[in-house]
Amino acid sequence: MGTHSAARLGIGGPVGSGKTALIENLVPRLIAAAVEVAVVTNDLLTQEDAERLRKGCLLPPERIRGVETGSCPHTAIREDPTMNLMAISELEAVFPELDLILVESGGDNLASTFSYDLVDAYIFVIDVGAGDDIPRKRGPGFQQADLVVINKIDIAPYVGADLDLIRQEAATRRYPKPVIYTNCKTGQGVEEVMAFISQTLLFQADPAPTATSLQSC
Repeated sequence: MGTHSAARLGIGGPVGSGKTALIENLVPRLIAAAVEVAVVTNDLLTQEDAERLRKGCLLPPERIRGVETGSCPHTAIREDPTMNLMAISELEAVFPELDLILVESGGDNLASTFSYDLVDAYIFVIDVGAGDDIPRKRGPGFQQADLVVINKIDIAPYVGADLDLIRQEAATRRYPKPVIYTNCKTGQGVEEVMAFISQTLLFQADPAPTATSLQSC
């Protein structure tokens, strides 16, 4: 698609919510759509998520960079994103054809947000297992993200979470921003996330997500 600066999408959320699993679902779909993609992951003291993605063989390993943030992962995506910006610059220098770079934050809390100096838009991922009161807690990450993904909807009956209540509360707290419900184990809802990326960052005229899965909340 030519030499240019790649669009940047942040993917944040608490530990274990499914950020890496979402990336594992998105990358093959992006490749199938002829999108040149790379990934920057953030972990506290390791490159665990980067290694997981490399072992999954979704991308050439050179297109995956790991950033070790230390004990304050939010600093590396908000107050001082220098390390991530350097990783992005290195990727763009080696792969000038890149269309999109996914920046996965280290696992953090509901206050985690991305600086728009680092990304063009960001997704905040939570999971049903964290409880059906999460939308009511109004964390900045949940409220300010361009898109919220509520993952692991399949486990709601097993953890005592009321999925209908989550939908109702998310609609109230997020209005008018979108929410998508996913099961990254099966890929349910991931096409709606793809549509969001296509329309928001890649400016492709993909069909809009269905009203049942993508709510302008």
